[in-house]
Amino acid sequence: MEEFISKIRTIEWIKEVGGGFSRMVNQLLIPYEFEYVDIKSSNDMFDAIKTMIVRGAPAIGIAGAHGVALAALELADVQDFEEFKVKLYEKCEYINSSRPTAVNLAWAIEKQKEVIAGAATIQETIAELIENAIKLELEDIEINKKIGDYGAEIVPQGATILTHCNAGALATVGYGTALGVVRSAWAKDRTIQVFADETRPRGQGARITTFELTKDGIPTTLLTDGMCSHFMSKGMIDVVVVGADRIAANGDTANKIGTCTLAVCAKYFNVPFYIAAPLSTIDMSIASGKEIPIELRDREEVTHVNGKIICAPEVNVINPSFDVTPSELIAGIITERGIFKPNELHKAFV
Repeated sequence: MEEFISKIRTIEWIKEVGGGFSRMVNQLLIPYEFEYVDIKSSNDMFDAIKTMIVRGAPAIGIAGAHGVALAALELADVQDFEEFKVKLYEKCEYINSSRPTAVNLAWAIEKQKEVIAGAATIQETIAELIENAIKLELEDIEINKKIGDYGAEIVPQGATILTHCNAGALATVGYGTALGVVRSAWAKDRTIQVFADETRPRGQGARITTFELTKDGIPTTLLTDGMCSHFMSKGMIDVVVVGADRIAANGDTANKIGTCTLAVCAKYFNVPFYIAAPLSTIDMSIASGKEIPIELRDREEVTHVNGKIICAPEVNVINPSFDVTPSELIAGIITERGIFKPNELHKAFV
């Protein structure tokens, strides 16, 4: 298969003498500007994750790994190694608390905590945390390419693929999960196209998915979130592929709010519905989606557009960032080790 490389690199550790820092795309500015921001402290990394300067489960995970490395650099002057580790573990928990739903954040921080536990000195810890963060970063791109290639197998010739939110290069280090499937399918078939949901209330589909797909020259049509059943009923959508923020052991999947609606419509209109996600997004420690914590965000994300209120100021607002799609609505979960039925996820870890 021809390799199709995205032009976008979302997050990268920049090495400097004595350490370095994290550089990432400021996704709050897209599509108006494409700029990088340098994150040089663990507190700034917490804020970058919390405010969604960086977003998308895999990218958040790498940001977390970078954040632990930054925290270690901040603690370099601590004299006692045990005190250093205690403070660094506290920083790990602090960074992990920035967003509760995306399990990749906790996964990456656990990887860094393993490094901390195995190191013998402060300087060794710092050096190994930086190297491990870079290793996880580079592995993410390769994992996503594998997801894309497996996923391309389920995309029919000339298909229209519907996606939701942004599970692309800008949600990962540089290729994408759901949009990795799109990129790999596009590499072998230049007749496919994408329908992208706008994804209210933050508009990641409208702002980010359309930005990166058009940047890569992939034909893309923007839909409002309520249009999926209309186009499915007319036979204009062949397959749905979305990303994930956490997948339970039974295959129940948390993804951006509105995903479950797509899955219900797809089931009714007999359109295959797939999840594309790395193994790090699968949380085998929880039995079902009922155990996935759902982040609630500020009301202003719903009440305001471009800084202007769009509703009665006194109206009540509930703003869950994610919903959970039941496993029975999912045709398959596309991972770097292949495509699995939701009830067969245990096979991915053998």
